[in-house]
Formats: sequence, C-alpha cells, structure tokens
Amino acid sequence: MSKSIAAVSRIAFLASDVLVDSQPAFPATSQFSKHFQCFAETTGRRPLTFEVPAGGDPASTILRNGASASLVSFTASATSHTAVRLVLQATELSSLPLGLHIAVTDDLSDVILLRSAVPFFLVSYTAQQAHDNALLASRIARVEKKAVVHVFYEHNGDVSDLTTEGDIWRLLHSEKLAPGASFSPENGTNGYIEHAVVTNGVNGDVHLTNGISGSHSPSSTESPTDTRIPNGVANGFGDISNAPPPVSASLYELYEAALLSTVSCTRRTCRPLTFRGIDNPHTVVFVLGSLPCSLELDDVAFVSISLLTPLQPSKILRVIPPSTSRVILLEQLRRSNTKWTSLFLDIANILQERQASHRILVQNIWFTDSEQISSASLFKLLNVTSNLKSTSPLQLGSDAPSGPLVTVPHVPKHEVSYTKILSYVFGDHLEISNSPSFVPVQGAIATSPEFALGRVRGQFEQRAQLTRSVQALMEVEGITPELHKALGQWLLVKDDRSKSRAVSDQVVSLLKSASLQNAHVNRVLALQAHLPTRSKWIIGSDAWSYDLGSSGLHHVIASGLDINILILDSVPYSSRHSADPHRRKQDAGLYAMNHGDVYVASVAVYSSYAHVLQAIMEADRHKGPSVVLAYLPYKSENTPALDVLKETKLAVDSGYWPLYRWDPVKEARGQEPFTLDSDSVKNDLQQFLDRQNHLSQLVRSKPQLATELVSSLGESVKEARRKKAAEAYSDLLVALDAPPLVILYASDGGTAEKYAKKLMNRAKARGLSASIGTMDSMSIETLANEEYVAFVTSTAGQGEPPQNGRTLFKAFNAAVGRGDRPFSKLRYSVFGLGDSHYWPRPEDAHFYNRPGKDLDSRLEQLGGERFAPLGLGDDQDADGPETGYKVWEPLVWKALGVDSIQVLEAEPDPITNEHIKAASGYLRGTIAEGLQDTSTGALAPSDTQITKFHGIYQQDDRDIRDERQVQGAEPAYSFMIRVRMPGGVCTPKQWLQMDRISDEHGNGTFKITTRSTFQFHGVIKRHLKPTIQDINKVLLDTLAACGDVNRNVICSAIPSKSKLHARVYEFSKLVSDHLLPRTTAYHEIWLNNKLVAGEAVKDFEPLYGEFYLPRKFKIAVAVPPTNDVDIFANDLGFIAIVDKNGELAGFNVTVGGGMGVTHGNKKTYPRLADVIGFCTVEQGPLVAEKVMLTQRDFGNRVDRKNARLKYTIDRMGLDVFKAEVESRLGYKLSPARPFTFDRNVDDFGWTVGEDGKHHVTLFIENGRVQDEPGQDFKKGLREIAKIHKGTFRLTANQHIVISDIETDDVLQIKKLLAEYKLDNLNFTGLRLSSSACVAFPTCGLAMAESERYLPILIDKVEKICEEYGLRNDSIVMRMTGCPNGCARPYIAEVAFVGKAPGSYLMLLGGGYYGQRLNKIYRESVSEPEILAILRPMIKRYALERLEGEHFGDFVIRAGYIAPTTEGKNWYDRMGGEGNFREVAAAQ
Repeated sequence: MSKSIAAVSRIAFLASDVLVDSQPAFPATSQFSKHFQCFAETTGRRPLTFEVPAGGDPASTILRNGASASLVSFTASATSHTAVRLVLQATELSSLPLGLHIAVTDDLSDVILLRSAVPFFLVSYTAQQAHDNALLASRIARVEKKAVVHVFYEHNGDVSDLTTEGDIWRLLHSEKLAPGASFSPENGTNGYIEHAVVTNGVNGDVHLTNGISGSHSPSSTESPTDTRIPNGVANGFGDISNAPPPVSASLYELYEAALLSTVSCTRRTCRPLTFRGIDNPHTVVFVLGSLPCSLELDDVAFVSISLLTPLQPSKILRVIPPSTSRVILLEQLRRSNTKWTSLFLDIANILQERQASHRILVQNIWFTDSEQISSASLFKLLNVTSNLKSTSPLQLGSDAPSGPLVTVPHVPKHEVSYTKILSYVFGDHLEISNSPSFVPVQGAIATSPEFALGRVRGQFEQRAQLTRSVQALMEVEGITPELHKALGQWLLVKDDRSKSRAVSDQVVSLLKSASLQNAHVNRVLALQAHLPTRSKWIIGSDAWSYDLGSSGLHHVIASGLDINILILDSVPYSSRHSADPHRRKQDAGLYAMNHGDVYVASVAVYSSYAHVLQAIMEADRHKGPSVVLAYLPYKSENTPALDVLKETKLAVDSGYWPLYRWDPVKEARGQEPFTLDSDSVKNDLQQFLDRQNHLSQLVRSKPQLATELVSSLGESVKEARRKKAAEAYSDLLVALDAPPLVILYASDGGTAEKYAKKLMNRAKARGLSASIGTMDSMSIETLANEEYVAFVTSTAGQGEPPQNGRTLFKAFNAAVGRGDRPFSKLRYSVFGLGDSHYWPRPEDAHFYNRPGKDLDSRLEQLGGERFAPLGLGDDQDADGPETGYKVWEPLVWKALGVDSIQVLEAEPDPITNEHIKAASGYLRGTIAEGLQDTSTGALAPSDTQITKFHGIYQQDDRDIRDERQVQGAEPAYSFMIRVRMPGGVCTPKQWLQMDRISDEHGNGTFKITTRSTFQFHGVIKRHLKPTIQDINKVLLDTLAACGDVNRNVICSAIPSKSKLHARVYEFSKLVSDHLLPRTTAYHEIWLNNKLVAGEAVKDFEPLYGEFYLPRKFKIAVAVPPTNDVDIFANDLGFIAIVDKNGELAGFNVTVGGGMGVTHGNKKTYPRLADVIGFCTVEQGPLVAEKVMLTQRDFGNRVDRKNARLKYTIDRMGLDVFKAEVESRLGYKLSPARPFTFDRNVDDFGWTVGEDGKHHVTLFIENGRVQDEPGQDFKKGLREIAKIHKGTFRLTANQHIVISDIETDDVLQIKKLLAEYKLDNLNFTGLRLSSSACVAFPTCGLAMAESERYLPILIDKVEKICEEYGLRNDSIVMRMTGCPNGCARPYIAEVAFVGKAPGSYLMLLGGGYYGQRLNKIYRESVSEPEILAILRPMIKRYALERLEGEHFGDFVIRAGYIAPTTEGKNWYDRMGGEGNFREVAAAQ
C-alpha cells in the first residue's frame, strides 16, 4: 500500500466537504477509496463522497457538487482519459475550490496536460512532500477558491510526521499570514518562511527570499547566495528589474501566502524550487520527475521543480548562477502531444528574452525509468551532447516508447458468459470490433465505441469498394464462365453469412488461378477479407450510459450502420442506490428507441438463456444498429455465480431490469414493435410501471402498449364480458324514468365545488342525467326552465356568498324586491357549508351558513318548491361538512326516485396536489403550452399549482373583480413572482435589475418579503418568461422560491458582525443549493434550454422524488443575540454558536416550527421549533437534507392542512423524529450549546462592522419599495445602487441594509439618503417593529386588508402609545390578511389575522424575541373594538410594567391572556383570562 496515497487520502478526507474519487478499470480497485472507508470508520467526519467509474466523466460530478462546497478534493491515478476529461471542463473547474490529487508512477505524460488548464500545479516526489503539498493545495483551493493540481509519486518513502486533524482544521480556517510574519520552528527543524531569518540547524544565517534561500555556506544544499549574485543575476545576465514582468505574479503571491500558512503549520520546508549542488556549476539541470537522491556530477547543479504553475521567471533566473553555460530540462515522460513540452518552451523563453552577453545552451531530455538513471549514464549523455543543438528531445536510459505503454485489458470472468454466447451463435463469423486484442497494437483507445465505429465504418467502405470492383470485374472481357458465375453468386448472397463464406472461398480460388492482369482483380484480392459477411459487435459497459448525448455510443446508434452493440450492466440490484445520485445512468435502450431505426433488447443470461439467444439473433438479422442491454450483476470476480443468479432474479422480478425486445421493423409493418418478456411483470403491469424501471419511461413516450403484452386470450375474454355487463347495467339505468338534475355551486376555496362534483358523480352512477356549473353561469331566465336543481354553496367573508355566485345572488335579491315569481316549475334543494365557530359572538351567529340559508329562502320567495330540505355542513362537526352532507344527500335521491339503486362502483379519487405533482413530469405540466395560449390571461388550474415551484403565483386584481364580472370579462389575471436569493444578499447590479423589472414587467413597485427576498406583483402572462429571463441575467432565479420544496433560506443580517455574517451567509447558500430541485424543467420552460436527446434523458430528483415534499419547507439561520429571522417559526433552524475565539463553531439545530392555521379548524395550530442538538458547519447541509427527507417520507400527504413538519413531529413524537434523523445521518447530534436571544426586530441606523466597513439599516414600511409623494424611496435606492460598491441585505422584517460601505463613500451615501428621506427614523417604536403581508388586492387567499391597512391602524394606536409616554418603546405588532401567517403573526406581541373585510382575529402575548406563541384574545374585532381594547391595556402597561418588561410578557402577567406553552395547547384558555375573558369563548 502506497504511503503517499495514504497521506494524501487522509488530508483530502479531513479537509474536504466533497470527495470525488475516480475508479480504475476493473478488476483494479481504488486505493483512495479504501483509505476513505477506513477514515470514515475512525473519524467523526462524513464528507460527501462520490465514485466515478472508469470511463466516466469526473468533471461533471465535480461541477455538480462543487459550486456550494468549501473544498472539493478529487483523487485519481493518472490516466489519459481522466486528464482529457478534466481539461475539457478546465474553464469551469479552475474557479472552484478544488484540489486535484493525482498519483503517478513513472510517467508525467498524462497529467502534464493540466498544467496550462488550472491556476496552480504542484508536484511531490516523496511521501512526506506529498503530505505537505496536499495540505498546501487544500489551503490554496479553500481560501482562494481556485483549482490546484497536485501530482505526486506513489511509491517514494515514508511519512515521518502527520499533521493532526485539529491543525489541519486550523490551517484551512485561519486568516492569511502577511509577508513578514515570522515564527520559530521547533525541534531544530529547518524552517522556511518568506523574508524571515531562521537559525535552526543551518550553518550560519540563511536569509530566505521569495522561496529560495539566500546567504549560506558552500556546503549548504541551498541555492547560490544573494551576496555573490546581486539581484539574482551577474556577469552579463542582466538586471532582474529589466527582465520581463512575471507571468501570473498575482497568482504567485496567493501561492506564497498559502505557503506561509502551511509552513507555519507543518514546521517543514516546502520550496517551489529546490537547488542541490555546487554554487558555480557550468550546467544547471531542472528536474521534473523522480530521480535518485544520490545522483551527483561535477560542475552540475540540480533544481527540483515542485511548483509548475505559476512559473515565475524571476525565480527561474535566481537559481541559475552566472557561471552557467548550459541549462537542461530533464522530464520523466513517455510521450508528448507536442514536439517540445510547455515547460521547456517556458524556460527557453525566459532565458532567451533576458539581456545576456553570452548565450546559454538549452536542452530537453526525457527519461522513463529512474532506476536506469545513474551518474555515469547522465555524465555520458551530457558529454556527448555538450554542444548538440537537437531538433527534438533527447532520450536518457532505454529508449522511451513513442506511445503509451498499454496492456491488454482484462475481461472479467463473469462477462465471458456473453462473449461465449456470441461465439456459439456466430462462430467464425463473429467480429468484436473493439476487442481487447487490438490494444497492444492500436492503444487503449481501441476499446472505445468511437474507435470501433471508425473501424466498422472503414470496413463497410472497403466492402462497398469490393462490391464495385466485383461488379466491374464481371464486365471485363475474358473472364471464365466459372468465375463470372461465382462473382454473380457472391453478389446475390454477399449479405448471407452462411452462404457468403463458401462462395467467397470459391471466388478467391478462381481469381488466384486465373491469368487475368486487371486492376479490379488486384483490388478484389486485396480486399478478400471482406468477401464473407460478418456479425459485427461492439461490447461495452454501462459507463457508456452516463453521457448518451455526446458519447461514442450516441454516434454508433445514430450511424445507421449494420452494427450491434452489447452493453453489460454489472450494478447489483441490492447496490442500485449506492452510486452518486447526480450521475444517473440514462436509459440507453430508450435513447436508442428514439432514433426509430434501432433494434433494442434488454436481456439477462441468468434469468433466461433462451431470451438472450433470441435477442442477439434478432439483433444480428436487423439491418441497422442494434443495442442489446445485458444484465450481469456482480461486485468482483470472486462473486459466486449463485449470488449473480440471486441478484438477477431480484432485478428482473421486481421490474428494475425488465426483459423486453423492440423491433422497429414491426412498427413499419403496423405491428406492435414492443414485446415484454418478463413473466413476473406481466402479472401486474401497472404495479411494475410504478416502480423504478426503464419501461415506465417507455410507456410515457409510447402509451399505446398492445394488450397482448400483459394479457392472455382468456383474460381478454373475461374483460370483454365485464365490459358487456357494465354496458347492460348502464343501459338499464338510462332507461329509468328519472328527471335530469342540474347542480350549481358557489365556491371560493374549492370545498363546495368538491361536494358538487361528488353529487354529480353519484347522480350519474344512479342513472341520472346530471350537469354541473357555477351559480353565476346560470341566469334567472335559464333557471326558470329547469325542473330539478341542487345548489351547493360555501360561506365567504362576513356571511357573504362566494365570488362565483354573487351575480346570481344579487339577481335573486332584485327579483324578490320586485315581487317576481319566475320559478313556478322549479324544484330545488340547497346544501350550505359554513363554520359555526367562525363568528363565535351571539350577535354574529346569523353569519353562520348565511348564503345557504338566504339562498333557500330566496328560491322559495321566487316561487320554487323544495324537493329536499335545506342541508347544512358545519366545519366544527367531527367529520366537518361530511356529517351534514350524509344526511342531505339521501333525501335528494329519495326525492328523485333513485334511492333504491345500490351503487357498488368505487368513486374516483379526487385530484389532489400529490396527483398533480406526480403527473407534472418533474414540474413541467402544460406550462409551456399555457404560455402560448393568448385567449386567456390565466394558466390551467393544475399548472398554477406547478408554477409555484417555479416561484410564480397566479392572482387577479380583487379590487375590480366584481366590476370585471359585470362586464362579462374574465378576472384581471396577473402573476406574483418571488426571487430565490439565499441569505438575502444582492449586489447593486442585481438591485438595479430588480428595479427595472418592476417597471418594465410589474406594477412599478416591488416587495421585500419576510423571507428576505424580492417579490413582484402585476406581471401579466406574456411578461412571465421575459421577467424570469431578466432575473436570471443577473445570476438570480426563482426556482423553489415557492412550492412543496425547501424555499428561500434566510439568515440574520447582523451588519456589525461582518466576519460572522459572511460565514452564515455562505452556509445559507450552501444549504439552499444542496436542497435545490434538480429538474431541468425550469430552464426548459423559462430559459429556452431544450432537453437534449429527445425524451431519452429523463429528469431525476435524488432528494425529492416525483412527489416532492408534502408541504412547503422553510429554513432559517440565526445569529444570537438577534433573532431577526424568527428562527423558531421555521421548519428547520440553525442557531449559530460562536467559540471563545469568535469563530463559528457550528449550529444548534431546531425543528418543527410553522405558522399556518385554518380558521375554526382546531387540528391546525402554529408551533415553535424545538432544539434537538448541535452540528458542525460541515455537517449542516447533510443535517438539513436528512430532516427534510424524514418529513418527505413521514409527512401527511392526505391532508395538506396537516402536512407541515410541525404536525409530523407532534404525530411521531420529538424523540422518535430525532432518532429517525440521526439514523439517516449515521451518527447522533451533539448536545445543544447555550445561546441567548434578546430581540427579533432590526437595528436601524448606522453601524461599523468588524472589518471597518459601514452599514446602514433603513426602515421600509411593510417592505414595499415604491415612489410616493414626498417619499421617492424607489428612486432613491436606485440612485444609491448606481454608486454603491458593496451589497444590499434584505431583512426578514422587510427592511433594507445598505452594507459594506467604504469610509470614503459614507458621505455620498448619507447625502442621497437625506435627499430621498430614506434616513428618516423618526417613527414610533411600534411602527418600527411592525410587519404586514401583501393581502388585498393581489393575494388570492386574503380575507381582509393587511399591508394597506396596518399603517392606518398604527397611526391610531401610536397616538395612544404617545399619549402614555411609549413613543420609543418597541411593541411587535403584525398583521396578515389570512391565517396562513406569512408575516409570522403568531409570535408577535400583538397581532391581527384577517377573517373578513374589516374583521380580524386578535392575538396577544407573543415573546418579544420570538420565543413564545401568542394566543387568541378575541375571535372577531373591528377597528373601533381594537382601539377600545388596546387603550386601557397600553395605559396599564405604561403605568405598571416592570423594568425591562415587554408588552407580550406584561399582558400575561397582568392577567389578560394565558401563556402558550406549546403549539398543541394554542387553543387552550383562548379568549382572555378572568375579567378579560370574552363571553363567547367561555361558552
């Protein structure tokens, strides 16, 4: 086992968030992976680890997982494939915090390609150096966010000193050391540090400058002295100050800074160039490779290169003494893609461009085996070539091969079973076009599909030439009749494998015996190998399935050539989930089917040998490309055949690996091209299709599956009989003498509509002719002609009819007022839905089910006759409205004479959000088609559920809804768009773009939400796509800003703690990116990115699955003592814990917070989160993932009102939930650490951060950024954004922090703030602590005003506060227009939740810093009642409060309201306490 690999693996494991390990070709195993597994067992770290199979693309895995990581480490043994893959993505990789650790043995040919592709390139020659450079590479990559290549030799020496895990952590998280900092190395070790004097164990003082030692004794192993070589040059070498400017000087400074920190940690020298030899050599040999340490020559100095990039000319010149007349670059290479290597050209250029009085001979020498290099051999070569100006690199030692050393790839013994079948079926006619036997001659590329395709294409072209030559030869005069006949027979049977060989032998024999002198004869004989036809096969692995769109496999499938491909899939069924979920293997079979001319089969030799034979014979007969997917599950060559058999049976029987054949020839004949051969799957096709398999994708693209796939003739007969019986029963019901039934409904929330549709379905099941519609779709005149009508209506607002029934209600009232009686023939019944507790006061009791009662009365007044009495459904009943409905519905059937009909058919399940999500095609739905529909300003109802996942809500202007309805126009539809902006930080450029979008696409304003992001309103449908595209142009998006996914992750603004904010902000982005949906639908629909390869490459959601989450999921990150994000109101929270040094140590984890409630439904309640433990920063994203996945799997998907995480935890129990999360993590969370909060409001005004930069927090009432008379806030912020060089932070309290203002810019910012009155903080503490949601006119859920009304209410309440001396006292007041709680009202000290226009739920007693829920004080209050309640309460608070006592605490102590101890007890003791108790609440 290599000591170097062990050391590098350890550093990579301990330093990285993400590990990507490239696997060698089978049967070899990765040494890195073995070490990673060992470290995982012995340490507490669990970095995300991904294994890239041989032939896979490591760059895509790195890019997918590296963007949000602090450090990604890639490990691999050097291969040309790996290097090429990395080079192709070098531009993207170079800007990632990425360490590429690549092990080599005796050849740098492959890895040298990366030198020009990345900013930093390090080389290590010993195990200890590999350890230290791995640390250095990790430090550079993590701190500078740049890619570093670290190449090291596998088998060189031991590691004498391993850096401890704690020191590694401190190195990676420490600040940069400034040049000039110094330290004293311990234990007499030779230390290295820039510009420092080190006197430990060195003969005399060593002055180290720029990484090379300065003054020392001649016996030292350091470079020549600065005193002997002023400025590093002399004797005509020129002044270094006149040398060309250093290349990548800034990169070298970054390298030096990281080197300084690393050496301070390891206490060992770590030089970019190591000089060994005499001070005045005539020859300097730069060495890039592993040479024996004992190698010494007179007058020769050796410089070992450890830093290949950036290569500084000044550093190269510094190690070349004045005495030097010859410079040699000695490189350990077997081959190069160019004549001269880039390093040689760089060194030659450095020496050539300098001013010099004499020329230096520069030579390039390659060597391969270091053991063959001796002082004698090198001395001999130097003497022979002392004056040689070579035109190509010289060779040292045995001749280096011009190409790579390759060995014949090993074919695993299990895979031989398929090649044996091919040999058995085709015998001598078989040709494997990528046979491993070609490798020794043609190189490793000979086994690739691209190379094999080229071979086959060339063979077909040669055979076409052969055919033309045979045809031409037949026309030549003088050929014998026997030859003419043989040639003719060959043309007839040339494509028949059995016949063509015999005829071919005869043709060759006759040609050789003929005395013809003809070019065509020579051509035929030269191409005689192509006379017999062959079965051409390319055999590969499932690694070809990872990049179908661009791989060689794609070219073979699309070639149209008569060639067969056998792809072996060796992943065992039991290990199917262990691979990197992002590197999802695509369905090569389905991909091939999409081409239309490809035969495809899926086989498994251990399941059906006969099926394999049938498939490969059909594939061979097919004239065109064929793909046979062969299953052969095994982990190693030692896997017993019995295990292979078991895994195969599991995979085939479960449907994971279906056996099937697809023949496009049948499709051309009008026959079913698809044949399913899996017996176990045939028994239950639907169950099979619901599982994870390839065929489910096939059915989506080809739904017309023939019935013979899954049914026998007997089953067909049974089905026909069932259909005939059903038709007879239907005819019987239709023949019943029952009148038609019209069902009309009025519904805002959908419940009344659901009951109306249920009634219609049941009516039809009883044979009635039933139709359905909204009440407003019917006029009085039309109703007068109907005989039987059933009305279903819910209750809106303060006893008002729903929106889609108000017109008919108004018409009824007008007709009653006129005394009309148009319904003389109408028979009717009404079912009303309401909540008897929604209006609990006795004087409000008449609001209960008022629309239903009024409708029943009006119909009677208009001459109608009841056929069934009024039915009332009450939300407060045990089954809700169902209780009343079960009483009313049988009366309907009895009146219509169909009550005796027994209906046994199951009712269709209602379409729920879960169905819509699953059927959406990973969030596609029919959104793209809906955007093209110009006949309406709306999208389809199902699509409006899916657009939420894209950050879009469909709304309409409710202020003019009635007016539009009267005009006969559809509602004024528009859309709300919410931006995903983790952490709430944006740049001035992004701010200006948001400002422009609001003007060009929105209503001229935009909203800062309680999730610290932007929200636009009034965007019409045709502006949706341009808006999304404009948002994405400034590197923001809207994906997952809404919907049943993790939404925008928010974090504390904390302007005074700049360093800590930077950490939690990065953490917020990391968590957000980690939990982001992976569907490509967003980019396809809004950014016009088309899905490549047709429908073959399917989306995959590794975290969410096709159903996503049961409900929305919110995450916040708080930094004590400020709880400005209301951490306990979120599903998941991270409370930052700072260590004694002020560094972020990790987070306390909270789970189970949530605000949403449904009025009158006591199964719903708000809940504060519980603290369940502590995690480190690195563990945070994985903790977030496991908490979210536990909610995904255990959340309530039946009832969305009880689907949030808070209900899941209360149902499971906190301890059980925590245990489930820890089980998924694989470790237990640490105990929670102490923390303290003291407020949840923002700190307004100016502050200076730890970094000396200035910040100012502005008050933006309720987050609405707009221009008003005397308050041009929007314009002012626009002008600030034009000159601001820092950032903007949006707070969770809907305010703005202008951050990172340089001291020189403060005055200019202050001037603009004053000009636009943005610096005005002369508001009451009540107003500064207030918050409101949008509500009317745009929010479709709003029941009352909020954003437009709260400032008016505060105007009146703050007068009371000022009257009693409380102007500057902070009282947290919040208002929402509905009970969903967007403004987090349930933790405010006083809150108002809309129930109907002008009517609110009033709550008291919340904690000042969000630590306690409030409680319902009054269930219905209007403005006069609010003011009447608050006046004496505020007065008492002013007079009786204790020192430091907040309003929420006071109302509890004073006996107004009981404290809420937990969410489940929220309704207990509601309505006030003692003398303050509401009468209705006590009843």
